[in-house]
Amino acid sequence: MTESISIATSAMMVELNISCWTARKLDKRVSEEVDSAKNTKVKAGNYHKHLLAGNPHHEAVIRYAASCRLWNTQQTIPWSDSGPRIVTMENLFNGGYKKQLDDRKVEFERLTDVFMGVYPTLISAAAFQLGDLFNREEYPEPEAVAKKFRFNYTLTPIPTAGDFRIDIGEQAKAELVAQYETAFNERLNHAMRDVWQRLYECLTHMSERLASDDEGKRKVFHGTILTNARELINLLSRLNITNDPKLEEARRDLSAALVNTDIDTLKESDYIRENVKAKVDDILKRFEW
Repeated sequence: MTESISIATSAMMVELNISCWTARKLDKRVSEEVDSAKNTKVKAGNYHKHLLAGNPHHEAVIRYAASCRLWNTQQTIPWSDSGPRIVTMENLFNGGYKKQLDDRKVEFERLTDVFMGVYPTLISAAAFQLGDLFNREEYPEPEAVAKKFRFNYTLTPIPTAGDFRIDIGEQAKAELVAQYETAFNERLNHAMRDVWQRLYECLTHMSERLASDDEGKRKVFHGTILTNARELINLLSRLNITNDPKLEEARRDLSAALVNTDIDTLKESDYIRENVKAKVDDILKRFEW
């Protein structure tokens, strides 16, 4: 139970829920017309139309929502298959996670307000753009559309086996506690595997791009090869919820490998490029992945 208590005091569960009105609609009539025109013997497919014909204000909200989900995935580690994720206390406050999440909520709501401000005029535009596909009944009233845009998150403590407060026999309670501890440790191991996997993918990508091609020529790589690595280096210390010393060692080694290295020298100097690659390969060899 000690480890579950330790994790429960150093991290929290966060559940981020972002929803948007997709502005897409299945057109059964057109789907049937396509099947008929192509002489299909079965229902071969469906035709989904974009009610707003790719309006940039609507697309801006959709893209921003997707970027927020991706950012949250990067800043946290998995705890259950599709439910809450784990954010460390260090990242939650000192790392700025909560402030950034609040800022992103404000920006999402701003983009939504901009879209809702032009929504009525977009319906008129769609009548012209969609031609015979336009159906006014498929466009909800503004109030109904606005309710489909939501950005909410919930922070909750991580429960421990000591949280069982049910009136059952001691033996039954002990069995439940043991089952919970087993499930807790499995989730914890899964969470840390996710962190190690991020580091492994970063290292293998760097090793592959810094190597010469079959003709001995330098491969093409972009500045993101360094920026992504350095962002991960900074993030790993906030994701290491078990204080795994090996993960911290690997993180420090990668950080040291990139000291005084910028993208220009990495591209121009064979010596520096080969030296960085050698250090990256050494990290890959020394740790069990």
